Amino acid sequence: MKELTEKQRLVLNFIARFINEHSYPPTFRQIAEYFEITVKAAYDHVLALKRKQKLKVGDKSSRTIEIINCEFDDGFIDIPILGEVAAGPRILSEENYMGNIRVHRSMLKKQKRHFSLIVRGDSMKDAGVMDGDTVIIEKTETAKNGDIIVAMIDDGYTLKRFFKRNKHIKLKSENPAYFPIYCNEVQIVGRLACVIRSY
Repeated sequence: MKELTEKQRLVLNFIARFINEHSYPPTFRQIAEYFEITVKAAYDHVLALKRKQKLKVGDKSSRTIEIINCEFDDGFIDIPILGEVAAGPRILSEENYMGNIRVHRSMLKKQKRHFSLIVRGDSMKDAGVMDGDTVIIEKTETAKNGDIIVAMIDDGYTLKRFFKRNKHIKLKSENPAYFPIYCNEVQIVGRLACVIRSY
C-alpha cells in the first residue's frame, strides 16, 4: 500500500484532532475551509484515505467518518529545555532540565537532534534574539562561518556568531555594546535552528 502524501497526512491529522476535540467528525465543508480547498478536493482526500485504509466512511456523509489503522500525530514534538545560555557576559550554566517546549516538525531539520535554552542577555539582539527568548538548538559539534552557535568557554555557555580563519576563532555579538571573543579553540554544542518568543 502506498504511503500517505504530505497533504493526506495533514488531512488525516486534522480529522483525528477534530474528532478528539468534538467527539464527532468534521464535515467535508469544514475540512475544505480549514485547508482552503474546494469541498470536492476535501471529498477526494477523504476517499484516498479510505482507499489507503486509514478512514472508514459510511455512504457519502462526512459525519460517518471513522479513524482506523493509525495513531494520531499532530506533527508536534517535545523539545527539552536544558537551562539558560548567555547572550551577553558569559555565565556559568550547567545543563538543567526545565521541562519541554512543543514545536512543529516543519520548523526543524529532519533526522537531527535538538534541545532548547532560555536566552539571558541582549548581545544577540541585532540578530533578532532577545533576552527571555527560547532558542531551539540543533545538536552539532561543527559550524560554518556566520552560523549562530552555542559554545562552551571556560565552563560557561554563550550564544554568538561563529567565524574561523586559519586557527583563529572569533565569537561575535550582534550588539555593538559587546566586544567579540577571540580564542584558538572552542567547544561547539549546537547551532541555532529557530527562536520562539512569547509576547
